[in-house]
Amino acid sequence: MYVAVDAMGGDHAPEVVVQGAVEAVTEFGVSVILVGDEARLREILGDRRIRDRILTAHCEDFISMDEPPLKAVRKKKRASIRVAFDLVRDGKAEAVVSAGNSGATVAAGVLTLGRLKGVERPAIAGVFPREAGPVVLIDVGANVDCRPAHLFQFGIMARAFASSCLGLR
Repeated sequence: MYVAVDAMGGDHAPEVVVQGAVEAVTEFGVSVILVGDEARLREILGDRRIRDRILTAHCEDFISMDEPPLKAVRKKKRASIRVAFDLVRDGKAEAVVSAGNSGATVAAGVLTLGRLKGVERPAIAGVFPREAGPVVLIDVGANVDCRPAHLFQFGIMARAFASSCLGLR
């Protein structure tokens, strides 16, 4: 399984993102595709590139934290977050991780992958570890003006996620 990592997204990208990806590969056994300026990524990786576990996908553009999300995603079709979702759409990765613009991340996901039937808006979920077991918090970013129907859908999605991914009832 490969995780597409938006290496250019975030306040301290790409250095901190690459370091986190290397740690995830060595500590958790995942494989990643770092998406961004390939020359810069190779420079940061140095000799830490683990064959077949850390790959790169080149793109020169990215979306900054202060850009309007939807406008930027529509305009920058080769931005790192768009390319990361393209990898999932094309079956080359199974997940996307980004520390970048959350609105752009959601917009890129919707434009590239679409939504489930009946879901008007996606929501970002966070998992909080606790001694009594994990808790799923839904809509932790990107939605600023929700209607009651959206909140209901978020609850359904959170329950499905908690059940299928975390084994919670």
